[in-house]
Amino acid sequence: MIPSRTRQILSKGLVAMAMILSPLVALAQGAAPSDAPIRLKIVGGLADVSQYVRYEEPFWRRRLPEASGGRIQAEIAPFDRSGIRAQEMLALMRLGVVPFGTALLAVVSTEEPEFNAVDLPIVNPDMDTLRRTVAAYRPHLEELLAERYDVELLAVYTYPAQVIFCRNAFTGLSDLTGRRIRTSSVGQSEMFAALGATPVVIPFGETLAAMRTGVVECAVTGTLSANAIGLHEVTTHMHGMAITWGLAVFGANRAAWSALPDWARSLIRRELGQLEREIWEAAEVETGEGIACNAGQSSCRSGRRGTMTIVPVSREDQARRLRLLTETVLPGWVRRCGEPCVDAWNTRLAPVLGVSAQPD
Repeated sequence: MIPSRTRQILSKGLVAMAMILSPLVALAQGAAPSDAPIRLKIVGGLADVSQYVRYEEPFWRRRLPEASGGRIQAEIAPFDRSGIRAQEMLALMRLGVVPFGTALLAVVSTEEPEFNAVDLPIVNPDMDTLRRTVAAYRPHLEELLAERYDVELLAVYTYPAQVIFCRNAFTGLSDLTGRRIRTSSVGQSEMFAALGATPVVIPFGETLAAMRTGVVECAVTGTLSANAIGLHEVTTHMHGMAITWGLAVFGANRAAWSALPDWARSLIRRELGQLEREIWEAAEVETGEGIACNAGQSSCRSGRRGTMTIVPVSREDQARRLRLLTETVLPGWVRRCGEPCVDAWNTRLAPVLGVSAQPD
């Protein structure tokens, strides 16, 4: 019997189902001549951002077809323009409605908190830490996706660092008390509330307007994406510490994946491995590029030069980060997630980060 929640998801996914045909149909026996190209339908990441425009879309539309000698043809659409609610991406992949898709961990963690252990606020203050964290937790992500959603993990992507922008001067994390701050997740909101600030959850597209009208005084968002929307023109100070990054998993419904011939699976895995490395390298470069452009430094190449002050990460900030992580971020996550998350954290991440999770 299909659970009521699954039936609800199926109903909501009907429009998407009409748009995204499973490759299982194209690959079914007798569905096409043996020499016909394999045709895949891909649901990618966020529209219009650098990761999608510069990397995901060209990979599927040009690079993979060329690498396969034309034997694989693919179409891709960003998930936010595909009639799909991001919160339901994994469930739709499990059902086969989305055979190949991209899921933002911070979004799907509203129902699966365990997925977002690697991108909780202030867990990864820099790219080196993020790389170690993801490497340690990746096998667990692979197990979770396979066991709970029948999804084969094929890649893990990251967006550039998300940092704090403010309209008025501040000297560090402790100086944010009393300010209204745009956030994008429960974890971020809990963290800033612990700092004595007032978190306000606002979609990215409304961030600039909220800052201009005084709805918020500060905002957490990407270093370069903030520059792209003009946030550097209405704020004066930006902190150097990454609050979160924005991790996403790309995977396939396992039945759809198994239906591909061996050579195709091998080729796709190899090429996706290279794409993943390129996206991570770009995220690191764009994090620095965003900082340079917002501050008006001569190294700015792809953005608009501003006049912002970069607030350095002090020893006090580092100490406050660890207190927030142990006293607020991890306990809040454990309350939402339960005992299995404590075990997953302490087994996979505590040895890397030196911070243990405690049962609620």
